[in-house]
Amino acid sequence: MTNITLKLAETISGSGIKSVYGEPIVLDGTTIVPVAAVQFGFGGGGMGEGGEDNPGGGGGGGMAVPFGAYISDELGVRFRPNLITLLAVGIPFFWVAGHAWARVIRALKK
Repeated sequence: MTNITLKLAETISGSGIKSVYGEPIVLDGTTIVPVAAVQFGFGGGGMGEGGEDNPGGGGGGGMAVPFGAYISDELGVRFRPNLITLLAVGIPFFWVAGHAWARVIRALKK
């Protein structure tokens, strides 16, 4: 079981930057390269109780968060963000930053 887990981990880590930037897509003279943050995790178990060689189990999972895409056309190359991801990250960030800024201002007034 452990050898399978190690082989999967090596395969995933060996792909490097390809796991973050997707394959280019050409559509009507425009090239689109998707960009995402990718995270993988694997685990495995081995020996059973009493030292018996019974497989214990294993599992894995992954997650991808699409950030947007690089677009190349006659206007040049530009990044177009995924607005849903931008809102999902931006709203909590600005909420926390706003509360922190309010506390700093309140502390400076004293």
